[in-house]
Amino acid sequence: MPSSTHLVRIERFDEPGLEHVAEIVLDRPEALNAVSTEMARSIAEATSSVASDDTVRCVVLSSSNERAFCVGADLKERSSMSDADLVAQRPTARAAYGGVLRLPMPAIAAVDGHALGGGFELALSCDVVIAGEGALVGLPEVGVGVIPGGGGTQLLVRRVGWSRASRAIFSAARMTTAEAFALGAVDELVAQGFARARALELARTIAANSPVGLRNAKRAMRLGADVGLEAGLEIEDACWRATAFSADRREGVAAFAEKRRPNWPGH
Repeated sequence: MPSSTHLVRIERFDEPGLEHVAEIVLDRPEALNAVSTEMARSIAEATSSVASDDTVRCVVLSSSNERAFCVGADLKERSSMSDADLVAQRPTARAAYGGVLRLPMPAIAAVDGHALGGGFELALSCDVVIAGEGALVGLPEVGVGVIPGGGGTQLLVRRVGWSRASRAIFSAARMTTAEAFALGAVDELVAQGFARARALELARTIAANSPVGLRNAKRAMRLGADVGLEAGLEIEDACWRATAFSADRREGVAAFAEKRRPNWPGH
């Protein structure tokens, strides 16, 4: 059952196992999903809508165009912008990329086709990146006089380490998805055209689990990733407490004892 903002669709499923999965579909195929101001606004609106939906346990971010997941910023639009226009657009762009990054439930990027610049940053903002063979990915921004501004300088370093991220960003290199997988920037490589199917398969597995557990596990991982171990363990403890005394924990224990599938309350 689809709903939509302009240039982005939100798909929901009636199929058993996928009823708690939301798919955010980038849907500007004629421009290969180039991120214009309008599209950035639509991404921000879609992610805000999904984030506030307590029935969603996992998100898949995909494209309606098999040729491209997203080719990055709309350079045609940018070419006509003044410096003042660019400054005015910046909060909208940040809201789009931040909206994906701050999704409270697990998010999977299904990358079939090219994902370059801001398009690759949208994928890196997800928790898991599944990519089809034969496409190109990368952060080529320094080649056109800017830097990755959708989180790329931070997210790629956290995924692959300083030296590998430095080489990728400073060279403005376009990598095959196989090269990105070897680098660690892509988590799973599948045959061309099968990234979405694999992402939905994984989303089904994830969505079978406790929504309270999923959200708190992601929160603990995100907040703890950039602090010392002791501080991270305190974050984990707080998230454990928020989960351990929930209705989901009580249902999970009861279902295990009764040898049945849990019916998660979600609170």
